[in-house]
Amino acid sequence: MAAQTHLLHPLHCLPVSLKTQNPQKQCHYFKQKPINPVVSKLRAAVIGGGPAGSSAAEALATGGIETFLFERSPATAKPCGGAIPLCMLDEFSIPYHLIDRRVTQMRIISPSNLVVDFGKTLKPHEFIAMLRREVLDSFLRRRAESSGATLMKALVTNLVVPTSLHEPYVIHYTMDNCQRQLAVDVIVGADGANSRVAKSIKAGNYATAIAFQERIKLPEDKMGYYENLAEMYVGNDVSPDFYAWVFPKCDHVAVGTGTVCSKSNIKLFQHGIRARVRPKIDGGRVIKVEAHPIPEHPRPVRVRGRVALVGDAAGYVTKCSGEGIYFAAKSGRICGEAIVKASQGGEKMISEDDLKRVYLRKWDDKYFTTFKFLDILQKVFYGSNAAREALVELCGDEYVQRMTFDSYLYKKLATGNRLNDATMVMNTISSLVRCNIMGREVDASAQKILSRV
Repeated sequence: MAAQTHLLHPLHCLPVSLKTQNPQKQCHYFKQKPINPVVSKLRAAVIGGGPAGSSAAEALATGGIETFLFERSPATAKPCGGAIPLCMLDEFSIPYHLIDRRVTQMRIISPSNLVVDFGKTLKPHEFIAMLRREVLDSFLRRRAESSGATLMKALVTNLVVPTSLHEPYVIHYTMDNCQRQLAVDVIVGADGANSRVAKSIKAGNYATAIAFQERIKLPEDKMGYYENLAEMYVGNDVSPDFYAWVFPKCDHVAVGTGTVCSKSNIKLFQHGIRARVRPKIDGGRVIKVEAHPIPEHPRPVRVRGRVALVGDAAGYVTKCSGEGIYFAAKSGRICGEAIVKASQGGEKMISEDDLKRVYLRKWDDKYFTTFKFLDILQKVFYGSNAAREALVELCGDEYVQRMTFDSYLYKKLATGNRLNDATMVMNTISSLVRCNIMGREVDASAQKILSRV
């Protein structure tokens, strides 16, 4: 058993003002005999109720650990394109009725407006699922609750880190306008790019991008154009280091962009993507404007003590594609299952070494290569309009498309044919060389457009 004296456990639902009315009496009430400690199973808190936190809470509760899932605003959701890979539907048992659109056509548009259809190699059963985050997040939280997790609709205001190995972590939070406390043994930080948990354990900083998105309700005929179509635009006019998008939702489209190196100009780049798609969205009405930071790489520290970071809090968003939903949910599940395993179902205390061995090692073994590969691709193809022209040109190759979809839809680096791989490398080099001339011309045009704006 995880033998611990949780002095704060009986009080975790009481306002702070009631806990401290008579300190002497309170201390006398909790005085314990050393030979007869209060023994309880491991107790865990998950801070953040998005895909990462909900998946962690579900795994913990299913494994028999008393679990508290904190989410301050269950009715809202992080701004997000909302695309998830095919494998996630089965792996996480996502009901198909939650899907807004099944994208079977992808178009990528270059700085010079070269258009490439990117879905030619999709098999009949394959598609990219588009969901609204508020719908997906709500479903995953409800499932965590049904597995036994306690949903705390509360704002976490502080985390007190223990000074000894066996003391509990103390979470200070506000619920129903009352300040309260909760003592737990393990914490999973799933509270996004601006993670309070990460700050509390001094996990270090990381570079972040900003994503800006407008949800636009289109006239029925124009919405029909995006029935099963998603578009990606590249060019200095829409982002100096990323891409812009038009993704279809249930009754509207999400039009947005992102950047790391020029965050102060994000609205200028949003103006750029709206200009590129103007004929397709004319007559549309903006129903929601959203912006959010996106991590660019994993944090220097992802585990410290009995605290583990997952999802955006850990920095699990891929370069090049900016994908985070699947990796958030996957990291939460791996972390939750690791805690269950290391604690023998909540019967013993875990350590930092346990979390590093059972959670981090498994994660890094599985995904380090994928993240590093996509980081290289972004550096090669997103640095200039010349490289972006080469990227779009390469996307017209059916072998490139098949390798891309196999990797994206099934979340593993695709194994290709050596001869075809060698040909793809040569085509990449020739495209970069050839497009360098075209790119200079497009860069000059883009500078003129931006100066007018």
